[in-house]
Amino acid sequence: MPAAVSHHLKLPAGWELVSSEGPGPFVTRAVVRRPDGRLVRWRSRSQRKRSAAMRRLAQGGTTHEPVWWRPRRVEWWMAVLFAVGSLCFAVGGFASQWQRSLHPAVGVVFFVGSLFFTSAAYLQYQEAVNAERGLQAGPARKRWRPASWEPRRIDWLATLVQFLGTLLFNVSTFAAMKHGLTTHESNARVWAPDALGSIAFLVSSELAFAEVCHRWLGWRPKVAAWRIVALNLAGSVFFGISAVASLLEPSTGEPLSAHIANSGTALGGVCFLIGALALMPEAAAEEARAAAQQPDAAPAGSP
Repeated sequence: MPAAVSHHLKLPAGWELVSSEGPGPFVTRAVVRRPDGRLVRWRSRSQRKRSAAMRRLAQGGTTHEPVWWRPRRVEWWMAVLFAVGSLCFAVGGFASQWQRSLHPAVGVVFFVGSLFFTSAAYLQYQEAVNAERGLQAGPARKRWRPASWEPRRIDWLATLVQFLGTLLFNVSTFAAMKHGLTTHESNARVWAPDALGSIAFLVSSELAFAEVCHRWLGWRPKVAAWRIVALNLAGSVFFGISAVASLLEPSTGEPLSAHIANSGTALGGVCFLIGALALMPEAAAEEARAAAQQPDAAPAGSP
């Protein structure tokens, strides 16, 4: 079995790897053969999303709760926190279009939104850190881990980079609330961390997109997970455009284009908001599959 797979997917005794694929050095999809000859298809994102549900069900949890109201589930809170943070950036971006300078209240909205982003991003990182490495989550409760080092996993890398990006947004939005900054200070304390955070979001979103597509680029609009990561990638692009346009010109002290910067922030927030809300039905669907105890089966004889 290739080393890249062995670091991500642990096969039970008697199981055999048939094929594996993924972008670059990462493995995001594999087909394995069980001892009885049946082929089982494994996917990185699906396995990660299903792991928590399997552990919860093993402890006597129930699946009989509405899709949009599951406060006893970490995945639900992750989606809610992302949605609230996204809404803050969308509202702040739209509000900024109707004023010449950043209103103090709008600056607070951006900062609060960044805190929600950071909270949600850490929960998503935890989802990757504590995901089951086998084909199914085990029945025994495992010790919770706050962090890990697994750079060979594309999902771990994506969630870590995203989390670091949110921390940079914390720095940027907090600094933006301070009055009296010179153009140089504003570019260094506000624009620079904002630009770096936007780059981190772009990298993270592309890694998440590649995990779903099993290659760096792909078109799978009928797949719910693809729509989520595509929305997040689009939101990251808008945030990147906003960051470029918000650089202050030394000669005037004005951004390159306030209109583009505000529009990019607002549109990015809308994309992230829709993507965050879509996480709820995805989590419910994965939980239903976990309850059915049915891994994704590949047609016999066709890896």
